[in-house]
Amino acid sequence: MTLVASPETVVSPDSKAPRRWWKLILAVGIAALGVLVVVPLVVIVIVTSSGSNGCAPTVSSGTGGEDSSPLTPSGPIGKPTRDGTTTMTSPFGQRWGTMHQGVDFAGPIGTPIYAALDGTVVKAGPARGFGMWIVLDSIVDGKPVSTVYGHMYPNGVLVKEGQQVKVGDHIADIGNAGGSTGPHLHFEYWEGGRLQGGTAIDPMIKLGQAGSPQSAGDGSATGVGAVVDCGFGTAGGDLRAGSVPPEFEPWIRKAGAVCPGVSAPLIASQLSAENGFKYGPSAPVSSTGALGPAQFMPGTWATWGKDYDGDGRADPNSIGDAVISQAHFMCAINGDITAAIAAGKVKGDPTALTIAGYNAGPGAVLAAGGMPSGGDYTTQTQPYVAKILAGQAQYTSQGSAGRFVPTGADGDNVVEAARQYLGTPYVWGGGDVNGPSRGGFDCSGLTSFAYFSGKNITLPRTSEAQWGVGSEIPIDQAMPGDLVFGSFDANGPGHVGIYIGDGQMIHAPTTGDVVKQAPLMAGMKARRI
Repeated sequence: MTLVASPETVVSPDSKAPRRWWKLILAVGIAALGVLVVVPLVVIVIVTSSGSNGCAPTVSSGTGGEDSSPLTPSGPIGKPTRDGTTTMTSPFGQRWGTMHQGVDFAGPIGTPIYAALDGTVVKAGPARGFGMWIVLDSIVDGKPVSTVYGHMYPNGVLVKEGQQVKVGDHIADIGNAGGSTGPHLHFEYWEGGRLQGGTAIDPMIKLGQAGSPQSAGDGSATGVGAVVDCGFGTAGGDLRAGSVPPEFEPWIRKAGAVCPGVSAPLIASQLSAENGFKYGPSAPVSSTGALGPAQFMPGTWATWGKDYDGDGRADPNSIGDAVISQAHFMCAINGDITAAIAAGKVKGDPTALTIAGYNAGPGAVLAAGGMPSGGDYTTQTQPYVAKILAGQAQYTSQGSAGRFVPTGADGDNVVEAARQYLGTPYVWGGGDVNGPSRGGFDCSGLTSFAYFSGKNITLPRTSEAQWGVGSEIPIDQAMPGDLVFGSFDANGPGHVGIYIGDGQMIHAPTTGDVVKQAPLMAGMKARRI
């Protein structure tokens, strides 16, 4: 779906009169955003993609590709907290029936947390299970490594996405947010990249004889840079590998690093909705004249279209030009809306309102003080926003939004995905493939999330419809990850859960209760998908 109007003729929800003041916003936005920085040509270490499971490094000479980012190899690792300020309270490994993918360092709220490696901050914000987290991408011995720092409060995150840090830099303060049992730092070490689906390693093996932060950093490496693909080293690493056409993937990853408020999965979902990833001279033009993969109106393209692929012309049908121009336009809208929310002039989710601004024009969002409604805004803009928000999940790498990363068999992954939300409130109609919504899950919302996260399967949304997927098996043959159904009536099962073994299931029971582990109900039936 295209912009309802070009920026020169943004309309309000109450009137079709143009709002000329948007020209001023555009001018300011252009000046503020500038253009993408050109990656310098250097002798490099190239880390190449290895399918959807992560990055597999190889060393060679070259200049890197479009899906690359420069990183300086890190010096020796340092401890994430100063000696004597914290105590290691929970090791790496199995804990409470699930995998603890890091180690915990307990200490008072506000205790400083330090960067364990030199690198680039690729995540700094909210994440499932962590409260707030920081993901730092680094190059260690020619390989991509992520360190993760979790459970901070918002005011305890002291860095921003895209920021370069050194070993020993003060990046955060200990908090007690998310799924935390007391003030502590949860620290992880991932070979192959956290966002790229790498492998979690026991951090204590790596920390070894590491120095306390006050003495760390003196051995930081210098010299040749490293260029890493798969979006490693940028916020674009949260794009699921292989989820978009290969010619789009490097550009979408680059677009996801333009600003923190506009992610690569959001750009991908938008491109899918706009024109189905069609591009080039033969790409269809909409009935309103919108062009190219991002469906820019000619007037909007005249302002925002730039030559990002280096061929000397700004072409709305070029993948690189369209996708990066789309990212800059979205970031400008997101900046204005975020500022308006902070000023109390607009209410709502900034991502949803940014999408609405792209579709209807940002003036419509600002004039409405939130999501525009009425007329085309109700019939076109609001469904467009809902479609793109829902579509993000299929383009998002596992684990990039928080705790869960598949590591075992499919059935175990489904159980693990559900288990991370134990204690989450039951909310009728709550939850989907992205996780909880409206503050929680209902029974089929939980199973929808667990199956998408654990097996990349999109289930129908209701228990009755989920009963029609897969094959029924005897209940005594159920295996972990199978669906179990109960409360049957003429319309089918009224309840669904996830079998975890030993006659137990994880389910979201009913209003007033929470996601929990419980014995199977009498008369339950099982299906395998």
